[in-house]
Amino acid sequence: MDNRNEFRIIIDDSFEDLRIDKLLAISPFMGGSEANASDDGSANGLSRSFIKKLIDNGDVLVNGKQVKASLVPKYGDEILLKLPEMIVPDIVAEDIPLDIVYEDDDVIVINKPKGMVVHPAVGNYTGTIVNALMYHCRDNLSGINGVLRPGVVHRIDKDTTGLIVAAKNDNAHRSLAAQLKEHSIKRRYQAICCGTFKENEGRVEATIGRSPADRKKMAANVKNGKDAVTHYKVLNVIQNGKYSHVECVLETGRTHQIRVHMAYIGHPLLGDFTYGPFKEGQKVLGVELQGQCLHAGVLGFIHPTSGQYLEFEAPLPEYFQNLIR
Repeated sequence: MDNRNEFRIIIDDSFEDLRIDKLLAISPFMGGSEANASDDGSANGLSRSFIKKLIDNGDVLVNGKQVKASLVPKYGDEILLKLPEMIVPDIVAEDIPLDIVYEDDDVIVINKPKGMVVHPAVGNYTGTIVNALMYHCRDNLSGINGVLRPGVVHRIDKDTTGLIVAAKNDNAHRSLAAQLKEHSIKRRYQAICCGTFKENEGRVEATIGRSPADRKKMAANVKNGKDAVTHYKVLNVIQNGKYSHVECVLETGRTHQIRVHMAYIGHPLLGDFTYGPFKEGQKVLGVELQGQCLHAGVLGFIHPTSGQYLEFEAPLPEYFQNLIR
């Protein structure tokens, strides 16, 4: 960004339904973390009292307008925060190999490996997709999502494998973000779920929001949850019905949507330590579990410049194939 003291944050469903002072206190953009947030909102980043002063001074704008600390931003709102000095560490470009599926002057599509985080956050400023992109793309990444997430339009979880697209300029970013908001980007996943499904195909429609019992988790059918729809199709049955190989298609894109929806209908993802009955280091079918068995296999979108529809497919990773076999 031209002004290193300004931060622009686009609200996604990770931080909906929060007052702006609390949101900025726990936001990884500001060096905070919801997992570490205390009762007064401080989270190893900015305190809520300091944020309130910024708000009162007019240094926090939402969609270009001054706001009060009690405001709850909506999905898609843009927050502009002006700080007296840089408070997040410089993100270092790292020569990390990337599995590049497609690249041009506007976008880059990457097949993310298991265990790799998409963007830096507190205590995890290196070894991410962003660090690798900064080395590979140099200065050619969009700046809309701030200094910690240059180029990042959407993300998948650390232990989820598969396709993500990053934007090399702000115009491309705005185009892809609009497609995400309109649910027009095609996202097709494969998962291994527990149990046997009664129907070979189905549709899960249940709102998703932050769990009132644990703010680090999402939950289905909670108060103030957002509409969420997942379509599923059983591809194969494993171990005489103990597990099922399933294809999931997202109609919406909420945080942890597939993981939450599958657990909600009684079929948590194999290896899901958050929403399933599994523990780290546990072995299933002779394979040590390393997080949820979920793969973003197909990604399709309209190219921001050419207007052409592009679709990409990433093969199942080896660990996933081994479990199926």
